[in-house]
Amino acid sequence: MFAKFDSQGFLTPIDGIEMKTSVYGENSLLTRFHLQKGSVLPRHSHPQEQTGFMVSGKMKLFIDGKEFLAEPGDTWSIKGDVEHWAEVVDDSVAIEVFSPIREDYMPK
Repeated sequence: MFAKFDSQGFLTPIDGIEMKTSVYGENSLLTRFHLQKGSVLPRHSHPQEQTGFMVSGKMKLFIDGKEFLAEPGDTWSIKGDVEHWAEVVDDSVAIEVFSPIREDYMPK
């Protein structure tokens, strides 16, 4: 599967958070997030492993009770079922891969 970037079709699951799954396979999917300064991704967990890359901006990422400052070029990996959340410090773009795929993130 190949996908050219398209600025259309982003979903807004939470105020200030836009997301779009670009590509997916049998075992993983890749989602782009546009995060508005001041937004909060609420505390949550899910069974999928989540690996991320900070493209631009800055956010505080809380993983299993530990705080990290994610800046451009930084990466992270969160095991399945581990509680995490984020506070967006500056307008940001992050790319994340989930495995196995998240059915709720599949394009409609």
